[in-house]
Amino acid sequence: MFVAYHSDYVVDIGAGHRFPMRKYGFVYEQLMAEGTLCAEQVVVPAPVDVESLLLVHHRDYVERFLAGHMTPREMRVLGLPWSTALVRRARLAVQGTLLASRLAMRHGLAANLAGGSHHAFADHGEGFSVFHDMAVAVRVLQRDDGLQRVGIIDCDVHQGNATAVIFQHDPRVYTCSFHGEKNYPFRKATSRLDISLPDGTDDAAYLQALQTHVPRMLHEAHPELVWYQAGVDPYDGDKLGRLSLTLEGLRQRDRYVLETCRAAHIPVVVTMGGGYAPRIEDIVEAHCNTIRVACRLAVDPGLAATV
Repeated sequence: MFVAYHSDYVVDIGAGHRFPMRKYGFVYEQLMAEGTLCAEQVVVPAPVDVESLLLVHHRDYVERFLAGHMTPREMRVLGLPWSTALVRRARLAVQGTLLASRLAMRHGLAANLAGGSHHAFADHGEGFSVFHDMAVAVRVLQRDDGLQRVGIIDCDVHQGNATAVIFQHDPRVYTCSFHGEKNYPFRKATSRLDISLPDGTDDAAYLQALQTHVPRMLHEAHPELVWYQAGVDPYDGDKLGRLSLTLEGLRQRDRYVLETCRAAHIPVVVTMGGGYAPRIEDIVEAHCNTIRVACRLAVDPGLAATV
């Protein structure tokens, strides 16, 4: 399985910032050190071109963000400090998801070791999301490859509100979000399929929700390609979550989503999404588990259960 990664996915946003920016480098280093990934599996993105960003985002927003002409209020809503390094990182992450999408179409499964920026709207960013990498990838593949039926399965604890809004009038894109009912965003958008989970939802209840709704989504959407937003903030004790999944529950979640799509012969693109556990080691382990499951499944569907 191929993954997209660039060392510049990690930028300095200041000590003590609640967004765990260092996780991207730690996940890559752990997966390489343990042998889950090797150098031949890693593709290195260049910054995405502006014209691709404009397939999703308004020109005014893109140009002002690239030039650093954002207002203080806009940056507070985004939640990250502007810098030229952040601009580069945002463009790299989008291209990483686009590269992973093309690789998934070719090989059946691929991942970006970043991305999942599902709070980036056409005209602004919020919730640590600058540009909507999955939406840009969808629009590029619709334009260049004639992609007609798309599925987005979002398992971040926070609803993919911008995803829902961007694709609300596009019947070719089926948006499905599993999220905390009482969590951010407090004014939810309307996805094609929203599964709102109560505070404290545990492994068994979460997996039951997946088993009920993922097959329904695949049946109704008949997607040619699925983007899987594999945020790990449903983890028990996550500082910005309210659910109660264990690391094993998150691993079972990943396994179920990926195995179900693979059994239906649907290629999958994995993006990382959020994770805000008190211990960064837990965040890293949860994200690594997602890639471990995906790599085993890419080699042999029967091996995913042994991860």
